Amino acid sequence: PQLMAAIKYHLAQEGQVLIFINRRGFSPTIICHSCGWSSQCHRCDARLTYHQTSQQLICHHCGSRERVVKTCTACGGSQLIPLGVGTERIEEALKSEFGDVGLVRIDRDSTQKKGSFHAILDDILSGKSRLFVGTQMIAKGHHFPNLTLTAILDADGGFLSSNLRASERMGQLITQVAGRAGRAQRPGEVIIQTRHPDNRLLMDLIDHNYNAFSKHLLQERREAQLPPFFYLTLLRADAYNIDQTFSFLNKIKKISSDLTSSFRNNELQVMGPVPAPLQKRAGKFRGQLLFQSNNRKRIHLHIDRLIDKIEQLKISSSVRWSLDVDPIDLF
Repeated sequence: PQLMAAIKYHLAQEGQVLIFINRRGFSPTIICHSCGWSSQCHRCDARLTYHQTSQQLICHHCGSRERVVKTCTACGGSQLIPLGVGTERIEEALKSEFGDVGLVRIDRDSTQKKGSFHAILDDILSGKSRLFVGTQMIAKGHHFPNLTLTAILDADGGFLSSNLRASERMGQLITQVAGRAGRAQRPGEVIIQTRHPDNRLLMDLIDHNYNAFSKHLLQERREAQLPPFFYLTLLRADAYNIDQTFSFLNKIKKISSDLTSSFRNNELQVMGPVPAPLQKRAGKFRGQLLFQSNNRKRIHLHIDRLIDKIEQLKISSSVRWSLDVDPIDLF
C-alpha cells in the first residue's frame, strides 16, 4: 500500500517512477498447487523461469527452453501457478493498476531487438514513458532529470545470498539505483522493500554511510577468513559422469596433501571436494576444491607446484578442469 500510494503521488506530480527488481521473467518458476511439483531444467540443478510474454520456461543457466505446460507432468493436475515475481509480473501488476501512463520494461528480454534499448531510453527522456520496471541494466550510467521515485524490490535476496561478494554487489546496486532519483532540481524519494529492516549493512546504506557499510562488511570478511584478509584459489572440475568429476578432485586433493606435508598448521587449508553450488549445469556434474591461506606467496607457490603435478597426470578427456586464482565468486 505504501509503495502504490507513493507511485500515485509522484505520477500525479508529473514525476517519473523506477521500479527495480533484479530478476527477469514473470516468475522464478511455476508449481503445481496439487502435488508441489515445480518446473525443473533437465540439464541443470535449477528451476526453469516462467516467461509469460514468450510463453516459455527458460533456464537462465544453460539457456534451454520449453513450452509452458498446461498440466502437471507429475500428477496431471491443471492448477499450475507462478511462484515469485520477476519484471514481467511487476509490469503486469502496474499496468492493471495504473493503465496507460507510458509503462515500459527494461531487461534483457525487452531489449533484444537492435536499437530497442536506446528507443526505450529516448521515450523515458522525452517524458513519453513515466513508469518503468527494470533490472540492473538501468542501474548505472543513465541520467533521468524527471525521475523522482525509485523503488527497490526484494533487497534481501542480495544480502542473504551464499555468494561471498553478494552483499558487496547488492550495496553497489542499491547505491546506484537509488542515485537515479532526484538527480536534477526535483527532490527524489527511495523506497526499499525488505523483511529485515534491522540489517546492519542495509541501515548503513539508508544512512548514506558507505564508509560504515564497507567497515562492517570487512569485519564480516575477516571473521569468515575471506578476502582481502585471506587468499583463495578455486579448482573447478566437471564431467558428464559424476564419479569422474570427484575421482579427479580426490586425486588432486591427495597430491595437494603430499605437497603441503611440510607446511605449518593452518598455513594453507584445502576444503573439499564438494559439489558446486549449482552441481549440474548443461548436463555436466560440477565439483570443486578450495585452497585458502593468509599468505599470498605461499598459496601461489603451492598452486604452481600443483599445476606441474596435474599436467603429469593422465586425465580423461571427458574431465574439464580450471584453476581460478582470487575467484570473484565460488559458483
